[in-house]
Amino acid sequence: MPEMPEVEAVCRRLRLEAEGAFIQRVRLLRPSIAKGEVEAACQRVYLERVERRGKNIFLHLSRGGVLHVHLRMTGNLYVIPDHRFLVNAVRAVWELSDGRGIIFEDPRALGRIASIAADALPELGWEPLDIGFTVAVLAGLARGSKRPAKLFLLDQTKVAGLGNIYAAEALFRAGIDPRRAMGTLRRVRLARLHTAIVDVMSGAVESVYELYAKPGNMIEAERQTLMVYGREGEDCRVCERPILRLAQGGRSTYYCGRCQR
Repeated sequence: MPEMPEVEAVCRRLRLEAEGAFIQRVRLLRPSIAKGEVEAACQRVYLERVERRGKNIFLHLSRGGVLHVHLRMTGNLYVIPDHRFLVNAVRAVWELSDGRGIIFEDPRALGRIASIAADALPELGWEPLDIGFTVAVLAGLARGSKRPAKLFLLDQTKVAGLGNIYAAEALFRAGIDPRRAMGTLRRVRLARLHTAIVDVMSGAVESVYELYAKPGNMIEAERQTLMVYGREGEDCRVCERPILRLAQGGRSTYYCGRCQR
């Protein structure tokens, strides 16, 4: 599944190239990926705004409609110069009045498009790069939580958009053991974690936006040096002890047993 920086890169390009465009219609080349009245919602409307919440994309249309797009593992959403000339694995194409197209390309056809009401957007947690996401907010969310820190950060109802890679990296920067119960962390450690989350995500978004081309290329596009993720058995870049791996919530967690307590 794409991490939040990839999804943000998709949204930034769409905002730059397609916000304000007039959509003539949408053609669903794989109707099974759509839920609700997607075709009806896209009849002669403007794309007024592209919004990202966590890993979810919301296309706000004139007349009050909203399309909820989830890229899943291999989905990509981008503008092409001519909607008549499609690349392989296109599942949907929005035909724009100037002849261009917005295409939803997805080789594995796991992505989804749903037409929803503007007041029915799913409830998600705080955006880590939102100005309102403060140490006090994080402390409030963590208060009394018995969940391990890593699983807490992956809960999209708490902090939206933190995926497996960046949760591990933020915990390393903050020196927090991923198994540590979130509610046991004192304010000073939560402040370090908050700073680590913001720094990791800010750097990732900027570097991925510059170099991202398609799903699966995130790590290759990432200019930040990964400190723990995917480095089991390799020396820690700080203390030179081997990086460890454990399973949490069905996913791999990477950490340093000396640097993270």
